Amino acid sequence: MTLPDFSFELAALANGAGIIAGVDEVGRGPLAGPVTAAAVVLDPENIPDGLNDSKKLTPARRETLGRQIMQQCDWSVAHVSVEEIDRLNIYHASHLAMCRAVSGLRQRPDHVLVDGNRIPRDLTVPAEAIVKGDARSLTIAAASIVAKLLRDCIMVDLAQQHPGYGWEVNAGYPTPAHKQALLDLGVTPHHRRSFRPVHNILCKDGTTSN
Repeated sequence: MTLPDFSFELAALANGAGIIAGVDEVGRGPLAGPVTAAAVVLDPENIPDGLNDSKKLTPARRETLGRQIMQQCDWSVAHVSVEEIDRLNIYHASHLAMCRAVSGLRQRPDHVLVDGNRIPRDLTVPAEAIVKGDARSLTIAAASIVAKLLRDCIMVDLAQQHPGYGWEVNAGYPTPAHKQALLDLGVTPHHRRSFRPVHNILCKDGTTSN
């Protein structure tokens, strides 16, 4: 298995960048909850061991690494709400979350490594898009871990307010159990009304709120 490395960061450093941030988002696919992005600046002399795409880590390992990153690094997290997702669409909402996360860093980066194939148009610093960046760049991998960890915490909290949808285990993704709960329990204020499974239920019910 190929692990992420520091080659993109070293190339940026060689080109004169001093502060390099990685940014990644999580939560494009769920039917409920915000989309979340994190930005991280790693210390090249103190990179936590075992960084990888957050999806390839166990929850326990993700928790350990996430706390380590947040203790050792300059990092920022940003959320875009369900209302904003429904207004902007999930693509633009994801990019807005990335821009907010980068803006929240203590240091303004000279170069940003962005997970994906597009650079957010409102990003105000030089950047490069890296497809599957969370599996290729250590800095993006660190951002993916922080974003996943903190968004999952939000969904666990929301699950306590709205039991029955399984958000504490599915993080709002459209699992069969979540979709069945939508039919049985209805739509909550935290569901994305622009997403087809939710939209279809609202159209069938002839209502826009629970």
